[in-house]
Amino acid sequence: MTTGNDRPAPRDRSSGLLLGRPFGVPVYVTASWWVVAVLITLVYGGIVQERLALWPALSYAMAFVFALLLYASVLVHELAHSVVARRYGLPVRRIVLYVLGGVSEIEKEAPTPGREFWIAFVGPLFSLLIAAGAFGLFLLADPFTVVGELLFQLWVANLLVGVFNLLPGLPLDGGRLVRAAVWKLTGRPLAGSVAAAWGGRVLALAVVAVPLLLGWLNGALNPWGTVWGLVLGGFMWMGATDSLRAARVRARVPGLRVRELARPAVAVPADTPLAEAERRAGVIGATAVVVTDSEGVPTGVVHPGMAEEVTPGRRAWVPVAEVARALTAHSVLALDLEGEEMMERLTSHPLPEYLVVDADGAVHGVLRAVDVNAAMAGRG
Repeated sequence: MTTGNDRPAPRDRSSGLLLGRPFGVPVYVTASWWVVAVLITLVYGGIVQERLALWPALSYAMAFVFALLLYASVLVHELAHSVVARRYGLPVRRIVLYVLGGVSEIEKEAPTPGREFWIAFVGPLFSLLIAAGAFGLFLLADPFTVVGELLFQLWVANLLVGVFNLLPGLPLDGGRLVRAAVWKLTGRPLAGSVAAAWGGRVLALAVVAVPLLLGWLNGALNPWGTVWGLVLGGFMWMGATDSLRAARVRARVPGLRVRELARPAVAVPADTPLAEAERRAGVIGATAVVVTDSEGVPTGVVHPGMAEEVTPGRRAWVPVAEVARALTAHSVLALDLEGEEMMERLTSHPLPEYLVVDADGAVHGVLRAVDVNAAMAGRG
């Protein structure tokens, strides 16, 4: 079972039941949670029946209660991440509980390695505190009772969750700690992400290899251990890879500038035929067309897809206004926008294209989303 505040999460994040909003953070549980709940109930129910000699119905009910307690512990772990992140001013979209544990969807990266450390460390810290508390209560209880058995499983599970998440590789919390340490030493967040991601990949290989190695030494594979190792190792590998890819994208954000990405544009009146607008654009080397009203005020931007649908024979008759997207208050960008501020504007109101104007309000060009995506992917 894994938890963490890194981005990799269940592949389908749209599904899920809203459980509540503790501390203002929406908490969802996906249908995949029932897979683990059923497995825990079936496997652990038989163990309880054998250890405590309970009625079968009571044994399996107790096993299901343990599944609930386990995920409640995971929720506390994730809430710790989210509450600290919000105290640092980082928005938290939601917490998702799913088949492999839970994830806090923190929408922005920590601005300093110190804050990165505390956001990552507080989750395992709370898991270990729960383990310590449950262990203390277990020492006071009769181990051969329902309460004693639940306390035993609770402290063991939280100990495993806390220790496992401290392993040094993404997407685990320990990987975030490695990232924070390398970032602090080098001054480069990308270097920290690369180190932590490769640590995660090594751990993923180890998780897959350990049950195979044990099976080889024992002369027989444990089917459940092997399957679980493959699933968990695959998740960790994909999580580390996704984290590395996202880190490389983030590293390019400070170098993004509207001035450099905007395409040169020609401004023409709304009734100008499309063919004539394209001719004027070609004369000045422009690759975008801005539509203006009778007073020269921009009202829209010609969309390439809509323009391509016009047949050559009609281009001399179709006015540019018919193949343009109307401008709104959110589709106009200042020429001097760059870096994080630029990306915040774009992500808060995602559009296929934006009009770029200078300090005097004059048309400078058109910024297309495809060009921004290409620059962030390193193809610009």
